[in-house]
Amino acid sequence: MIDVTHQINAVRRQVGSRVIEAGEGHVVTLSQTYDTTVDDLWDACTNPVRIPRWFLPVSGDLRPGGKYQLEGNANGTVERCDPPKGFAATWEFDGNVSWIEVRLTPAADGGARLELDHIAPDDDEKWAQFGPGAVGIGWDMALIGLTLHLASGAAVDAQEAMAWFGSEEGIRFVTLSSERWYAASVAGGEAEEVARAKADRTTAAYTGADADADAESD
Repeated sequence: MIDVTHQINAVRRQVGSRVIEAGEGHVVTLSQTYDTTVDDLWDACTNPVRIPRWFLPVSGDLRPGGKYQLEGNANGTVERCDPPKGFAATWEFDGNVSWIEVRLTPAADGGARLELDHIAPDDDEKWAQFGPGAVGIGWDMALIGLTLHLASGAAVDAQEAMAWFGSEEGIRFVTLSSERWYAASVAGGEAEEVARAKADRTTAAYTGADADADAESD
């Protein structure tokens, strides 16, 4: 489906913090450069016809103040929209509220760069248990779809994608993603032993592996 090592290395991952209305927040940041224009990248990320070609079917009003629903996943409110520079929205899932911010810029060496922040409140229970990989791996998986769609213009086959993530290569991708989020968490100030335990739980949750097993490294 995709070159695992290349895609893992193509994404920059950071973990930080930010002051939000609720107090302190954890910030997971992913960024990747694509061989396309900012306008095309904006359209891929905001056009309700194109979003399902690489992510999930979406319904609702994708304008500031509008409500959206991703099929089988999160819903929320569009808080800001500044085409083609970026947008912000709440991310409401499983009774929890977090926020996403997307920024699009021309890349210095050509192409267009996407940077995505996912912000969770400091007392988020899933963060306490799983760390940044809980959302980071999911976004890494989504960026595979975006990469494939922008490269070909075609829609990603959802059934084929699900089957691939259950394959040996798909499991390797998820494991490597979890390891990169572990490294980003430590770089962001988390104690190594705490970050390690969270990453192992996250890898196990995504792959069904024994959480005590050694995680694969790149």
